[in-house]
Amino acid sequence: MLPASNRLRRSDDFRRAVRSGRRAARRVVVLHVLAQAGEPGPARVGFVVNKAVGNAVLRNRVHRRLRAVLATRLSDLPAGSLTVVRALPSSATASYDELAADVDGALSRVLRP
Repeated sequence: MLPASNRLRRSDDFRRAVRSGRRAARRVVVLHVLAQAGEPGPARVGFVVNKAVGNAVLRNRVHRRLRAVLATRLSDLPAGSLTVVRALPSSATASYDELAADVDGALSRVLRP
C-alpha cells in the first residue's frame, strides 16, 4: 500500500500530469510523469484502470499489482513529482513480473534527461 502522502487524489493533479508531463508507453502501461523542480514534498502517484481492462475483479487486481510495483519504486521518482500510471487492456492478462518490467522500462525512459 502506498503511504497517504504519496497518493495522487485531486483530479486537477491527474490532469496536470497527463497534459504537461512526459509520457512513455509500454505494452501494458502508459506512464505520465510531471517532474516539478523545486516543488516541496514527496513524489505522488495515481492510477487509472478503466473498464476496458475488464470487470471489477480484474481492474482491482491490476490496480493492486501496479500499486505494489510503484510502492517499491518511490525512491526512484523525483521529489515533488506527479506520476499517473494508466493501465492498458492488455494489463488484465499480464503477470506481476510483466507489469514490473513495463513500469521499469517506462520509468527509465521518462526519467532520462
